[in-house]
Amino acid sequence: MSLQATHRDAGKVTVVDLSGRITLGDGSALLRKTIRGLLEDQRKLILLNLADVDYIDSSGIGELVSGFTAVKNQSGDLKLLHLTKKVRDLLQITKLYTVFDVFTDESTALGSFN
Repeated sequence: MSLQATHRDAGKVTVVDLSGRITLGDGSALLRKTIRGLLEDQRKLILLNLADVDYIDSSGIGELVSGFTAVKNQSGDLKLLHLTKKVRDLLQITKLYTVFDVFTDESTALGSFN
């Protein structure tokens, strides 16, 4: 299943709902395009909802880090929401779990962008 991305505004934060697999090729390219597009639109507060992402490979992890860095470089913030167990375990193994702000509740996540 390829990656699908839709975004919606929640106040000043843009929530990106992702579903599918973030893998080498289309998946990581779509994630990159989505984040860069939001930054071009001056949307610098981004919450990635990963509830329906069932798999991320090393390319996808790289793209998460790249997107995080791009947002930070523009004085923005990128946070993660609703990680599946598989994705959470992967971020813990790679020690990236401590790099990202990770939330299990959308309203708490949105409130953290202050």
